[in-house]
Amino acid sequence: MAEFLLEVAGLHAGYGAFQVLHGMQLAVAPGEVVALLGANGAGKTTLNRTVSGLLRARAGRVAFAGQDVTGWDPAAIVRAGLIHVPEGRKIFPNLTVRDNLLLGAYLRGRADRADTLDSVLQTFPRLRERLGQTVGSMSGGEQQMVAIGRGLMSRPKLLILDEPSLGLSPLLVEELFALIGRLHAGGLSILLVEQNVLQSLAVAGRAYVMEHGRVALEGEAAALLSDSRLKAAYLGM
Repeated sequence: MAEFLLEVAGLHAGYGAFQVLHGMQLAVAPGEVVALLGANGAGKTTLNRTVSGLLRARAGRVAFAGQDVTGWDPAAIVRAGLIHVPEGRKIFPNLTVRDNLLLGAYLRGRADRADTLDSVLQTFPRLRERLGQTVGSMSGGEQQMVAIGRGLMSRPKLLILDEPSLGLSPLLVEELFALIGRLHAGGLSILLVEQNVLQSLAVAGRAYVMEHGRVALEGEAAALLSDSRLKAAYLGM
């Protein structure tokens, strides 16, 4: 069995003539929460898009669940169990909660979809009360629940959460990170891509800090909390 569920090695990617990733390295072990931190423009979303197959790598390798998935079609990567919940949620505002959730399970059989929907609604009881409501009429926090729930409908082996706390109130941010802790306790592997340094390091086992498309810092989350370079760059200390 592979030591890592996800392994990114020497990854280069970009847009046109603009190079964003410069030999990016990252790994997530089964059952692990790994935080990927960095300021806007560090290359976090480009990394997510490349790992998910939405952007083609220029060089390097992405391995998932023991297979080299570099260059795979995004649908094939979803089938393999790697699910990306994108920044900005990317939900369908004119569709109901039920329809948005079921779109996350389009690869599953009908009976399996029903069982999975029930499991997701146990995780998000608030959504059970709003299944017929259009998502565009919901609060930002509820919309984030729908986005994460849609990802869980695919029964992922690894869930990539891209800036899930963006635009949420402090109370909802607390609820979100508590949810991430519960998902991890249930055995789900998570790559948490965030600018919220303290909350992310509190829930993650390990972390990477990106700068200019490269890893600037990496290590155990608890150790990084006391790293003077991270404190100076991200915590103003």
